[in-house]
Amino acid sequence: MSIMNKRSGFPIIALATTCLVFLPAAEGARKSTMSKPDFTKGDSIPEGATHDWNLGATGLRGWIYSDKLVTTDARQIFVTQVDKGSPADGTFEIGDVILGVGGKPFSYDPRTEFGKALTVAESEAGRGLLPLTRWRKGTTKNVTLKLPVLGTYSDTSPYDCPKSRAILELGCESLAKRIGQDGYRPNPITRSLNALALLASGDERYLPIVKKEAEWASNYSADSMATWWYGYVIMLLAEYEIATGDESFSNGLRRLTLEAAKGQSMVGSWGHKFAGPDDRLVGYGMMNAPGLPLTTSLVIARAAGVDDPVVDLAIERSAKLLRFYKGKGSIPYGDHAPWTQTHDDNGKNGMASVLFSLMDEPKTATFFARMSLASHGAERDTGHTGNFWNMTWALPGVAQSGPHATGAWMKEFGSWYFDLARRWDGSFTHQGPPAMSHDKTKGWDCSGAYLLAYARPLKNIWLTGKKSSPVPQLDPEEAMQLVRDGRGWSNKDRNSAYDELSGDMLLEALGSWSPIVRGRAAAALTRRKDPPVDALISMLDAPALEANYGACLALGMLREKAAEAVPTLRAKLKHDDLWLRIQAAEALGNLGEAGMAALPDLLEMIAGEPAEDDPRNMEQRYLSTVVFGRMLKKSVDGVDQELLRKAIIAGLQNEDGRSRGAVGGIYQRLSYEEIKPLLPAIHEAVVTPAPSGIMFADGVRLAGLDILAKYHIKEGMPLCIDLLDLDRWNKKSRVARCFAALEKYGASAKPMLPRLQEVEQELMEHREKRMLEPIIKQLQELIKKIETSEDGPVLKSLK
Repeated sequence: MSIMNKRSGFPIIALATTCLVFLPAAEGARKSTMSKPDFTKGDSIPEGATHDWNLGATGLRGWIYSDKLVTTDARQIFVTQVDKGSPADGTFEIGDVILGVGGKPFSYDPRTEFGKALTVAESEAGRGLLPLTRWRKGTTKNVTLKLPVLGTYSDTSPYDCPKSRAILELGCESLAKRIGQDGYRPNPITRSLNALALLASGDERYLPIVKKEAEWASNYSADSMATWWYGYVIMLLAEYEIATGDESFSNGLRRLTLEAAKGQSMVGSWGHKFAGPDDRLVGYGMMNAPGLPLTTSLVIARAAGVDDPVVDLAIERSAKLLRFYKGKGSIPYGDHAPWTQTHDDNGKNGMASVLFSLMDEPKTATFFARMSLASHGAERDTGHTGNFWNMTWALPGVAQSGPHATGAWMKEFGSWYFDLARRWDGSFTHQGPPAMSHDKTKGWDCSGAYLLAYARPLKNIWLTGKKSSPVPQLDPEEAMQLVRDGRGWSNKDRNSAYDELSGDMLLEALGSWSPIVRGRAAAALTRRKDPPVDALISMLDAPALEANYGACLALGMLREKAAEAVPTLRAKLKHDDLWLRIQAAEALGNLGEAGMAALPDLLEMIAGEPAEDDPRNMEQRYLSTVVFGRMLKKSVDGVDQELLRKAIIAGLQNEDGRSRGAVGGIYQRLSYEEIKPLLPAIHEAVVTPAPSGIMFADGVRLAGLDILAKYHIKEGMPLCIDLLDLDRWNKKSRVARCFAALEKYGASAKPMLPRLQEVEQELMEHREKRMLEPIIKQLQELIKKIETSEDGPVLKSLK
């Protein structure tokens, strides 16, 4: 059931043997119904359903029915395109329906089955023959397409794999032709990746093309979405200089690198744009998807000779943010809790594995490499605004664990998926997730991204292994164990695989190295009629931290049923491990009245100094959410007021906007006498926004405005105008709250009229005047109310 990976020290749960009878690579895990629509009965593609698929090197594209981000219910492929001169030309027409492969009808997922049939057809044994069942105007016929024979994927593909070499050579030839054509203008990300793929091939024929692309990159500049573009452009320039020794574009590399480093926020993050003049992010805050490649690009640029303290600082600040997630889950969208739904969150774990490998941090790189390997199938097939990043960074992340890791991942998922995405001219197209209408990367040329995966064995650039990985290299069995950890989940069926496990298997899975396996096992245990509370309490004292984490998770999910665990959970609040303290607090916060016994402990922890291993005070962040967002959500009766005061003041200084917002949620439950000693801290939390969690930073500031206005604090009036910030995100709701707060001052707000009139003039001249008309009307009504008001409260002052 479980083995220890002796090289890495990770316990690896093998949901194997009896556990895996329901998981033959998800083929037939459930009985599927006939797809809807049924094209053989005259049905049409549903209106608005535009997502079709490239069908490998056939020259075909086809539409496949999907539901909840899977295509497992489909049994037909409707042909939507036939490329002239392709293998399918003359055999298929638009409107044909493919009903099966190899003389058999589709039985579990036509997309997967078609992809696997492609892989077989391109092998020596398949002789390039792809037998398909074609339906056309009421007639069903078996037809065969002739494809080039490329070979068979090796057990360590793309390493020691003739087919991978053939695909790389074919793809690079195709790519070089397209780059040389007039009008070649892809977006900066795919353009950089395409050039990097040619560089990674090591073929000197392509160096003039790469040099020309490096020249473009050296002159590149952007304002809109700069953080997304700069990381990949810098990578191209830095890799080019390291690989060739050509310093022609050093000035451009240095300029871009310093712009990116100086555009980082004060906490080490990037968003859609570079940070503003106050070193805080603009828009709605931190985004790891551009931040990780940016950090990697700075590391490679530094290796290429960009030596500057600003770059060093940016790398370390970003790495400090990202290291926190080691052992806890996938790197999330932004400055959020670890993502624990899937083993990767749109490729960010793969990005992190590469980054920390290049930084020679084996423990951190190893965790994210293992997470990358365990992410395949339905997990890998999706992603925020598409799965471009998930697929681009999959093999780079997996490859840090060596050839047996890549071979296992390719066998499980990558081989058929990659073969399906490869067109008949050797290029690769972005496939996107099933049934996704808002894929922001639709139509992107993915050739460079895929070819970089196939170029790994050559090790010609840093991104493909020129700098050796410090991650322990897995053997075949270890690699397959990690692959198995990622099975048993899809967006349509998240529970049945784990629900079929025995109680003992679930308890063992709670001690998995994988936070995702632990979470799925904990959820399954809580769905049992008689959950093993005693066994879970015992697990809290198990020697392995992973088992302690899993037990905390399960006990928290059981809520009041786990009340007897409170004493043991309270003891864990004093543990040396930061994450165990946080997990114990999370569990206690879910245990209802019984968990309130730990409230004094938690308040003291919030008010205390952060631990040495917690430079961002993450413990306080999580505990503030538990205490103020859950335990004290309804009442503060009976709480030690002095302890509560200290915790509130400390919590309002946390760098995270959401955490501060949880603290601010308690204001309205305090009397004036209770709130009075807190007013200076509340005022300061309004004046100085949180440096992180930008999307949620307004919450505590507006809550503070409400309180200052409620008690007629003089210093609150100008803040009602200061916070309007008409060019910032989410202005409509913010402005309404500011106006409502200022209105509470009545006639006492008349000194604010000149400033309000300035705001009115600014709105009348605003570029979004038409959209802002409701706000203009609200402001004019507020001005009139204050002008005509004769009564005003007696103002209090913080001084």
